[in-house]
Amino acid sequence: MKRVFALLLAGTALTFTACTSNTEVKGMNDKDSSGAKMSTSSASDSKEMKDERNKNIALQSIEGVNKHDPATVLKDALENTEDYGDGSGRVMKGKDSLMTMIKAWFTAFPDVKGENLKAAADGEWVVVWGNWSGTWKGDYMGQKATGKTYHLRDADIFRINDEGKITEHHSLSTWPAMAAQIGMKMQ
Repeated sequence: MKRVFALLLAGTALTFTACTSNTEVKGMNDKDSSGAKMSTSSASDSKEMKDERNKNIALQSIEGVNKHDPATVLKDALENTEDYGDGSGRVMKGKDSLMTMIKAWFTAFPDVKGENLKAAADGEWVVVWGNWSGTWKGDYMGQKATGKTYHLRDADIFRINDEGKITEHHSLSTWPAMAAQIGMKMQ
């Protein structure tokens, strides 16, 4: 009887030790931003939460375009945010400059809209893609409106910092593709 009791006690002790030891090993190499140890699932959950937050920030900015509300488009942008467009022109710097450009765009294309929008995030980078259209109804960049409509597939790429602020934006649609559809002269 003493042997059975000793074996049960030893088995219980080994089980308890194994469970405690397993928990410590599982989180051994994962650390949060402060350097504190995290379990593997916590590190994964944290990345997923950040990715989800960043997707929501980018989608809210895009929704500002659909609402024709420049303040919503730039709500989460840093004061010194940068817009690279498709990379063919100069980089627009600063929230005030972007606000002016967006307002002019909404005047020129008052019905601009994005549809079938999807988003994917990986850390600080978010891509939102879908179908875009608009009709050139107001003068833009010194050119008279043609009344013609464009339809494009586009992807907007956002970089979002740890504080949840948009630091830069890129677009994959090109000016020549849109200009050809609406009769805009490339300058």
